[in-house]
Order: sequence, then structure tokens, then C-alpha cells
Amino acid sequence: MKRVRMVATYDREAATPTHRAVMTTDGVSRASVLVWGPTATATTLAWFDADRAVVAGIHEDRSAVASHRLVAGDGGTYAFVDRERPEFDGDVFERIAATEVAFLPPMVFREDGTLTFEVVGERTALSRFYESVSVSITAVDTFDRYGHAATLTDRQRAALEAAADAGYYDRPRTGSVADVADRLDCAHSTAGELLRRAESAVVGGFLDHSR
Repeated sequence: MKRVRMVATYDREAATPTHRAVMTTDGVSRASVLVWGPTATATTLAWFDADRAVVAGIHEDRSAVASHRLVAGDGGTYAFVDRERPEFDGDVFERIAATEVAFLPPMVFREDGTLTFEVVGERTALSRFYESVSVSITAVDTFDRYGHAATLTDRQRAALEAAADAGYYDRPRTGSVADVADRLDCAHSTAGELLRRAESAVVGGFLDHSR
């Protein structure tokens, strides 16, 4: 299976209510939807890079919101939202409901009108979904059960696991690169290079995923 990152751009009229609020409300520039469903019955959890008062105003002004609960955290505000009807309009809702791909969190709405999200599926299902929506593809990776944005080789993943087991990432550190090399049965220089490449991929994937 493949994991595909996509980006779509909307104007204010075409955007969902959440996206439109991000685009038009002072004091907020990004919303990351962490848990969601296309129906009105699923509670949505989103994080806004805004204070509680701004996020409260966003949800109090929306008739489709049955209730909301706000929690400050991580430099912004989390919003648990229960809806009376789906976030998406009828046409988009039908396309989402008919799709054979799975959506991975987060979906990131930005004030410039862009929506970034990831989907997972078989190649034919991904192709059908891509043809049904107006999006651009920014990254394609092989999907695995670890679900991390970073793409690691089996050897790099083994190096990170060996380092964690050896105490290399403990604070204070109780393991060394030599311990990793012993666990992998490889040269010290090879273990060091595997760790550097793996760490670079993890950090790069995290930053890319959170922007």
C-alpha cells in the first residue's frame, strides 16, 4: 500500500466552515484536525494556534456546531466539537463517503487557503480518489504499520531500536554508539552512520508533518 500526502487550495466560498474560519479570523493561522469523521455523529478534535477566546468565537458563530469543549495546550487550544451536520458540503461528502482510501491525521487548514492531508490505500483506489478531487501530490511513501511521517529503511529502524534498548536516548545517557554496533553486529562507524541517517529522517519527517 501507499501513503500519499496531498494539498488542495480553496477560496473562502469553497472552503469548509473550519477552514473558512482560519482564513478569515484574526489571531489564528492554522488548525490541525486530529480526529474527525465525514458524518455529523463523530466528535472532532482539532488544535488551533490561537488562544481560547479566539477559538470559542469561531465555534460560537457556527450553526452546525451542537456543542464544543475547549482545552488550552501546546501553545494553542484544543477543541472537541460535536456537530449537527457534516462539515463538508453534499458533493464533497459523497465523494469522501464513496472513497476506498483511509485518511490519516492531521488534516491541516492554513490561512492561505491550503489544506494538507494524507491518505492510504491501494494504488488503484488512490488513483480513483486523486481523479475525483482537485489536489496536488507532494509526497508518496510506502505505508507501514508504524505510521510515522519519516521513511526509514529496515536497517535504520533496527539502529534506532537498538539505540533505545541500549539506553542511548536515556537522560542521562547510559548507552553508546559502540553498544549499538554490538547489538547490530556491525562496525562502530556503520552504527553511527545508521543513527545519523535515521535521526535525520525522523526529525525531517516530524517537521514536514507539523508545518
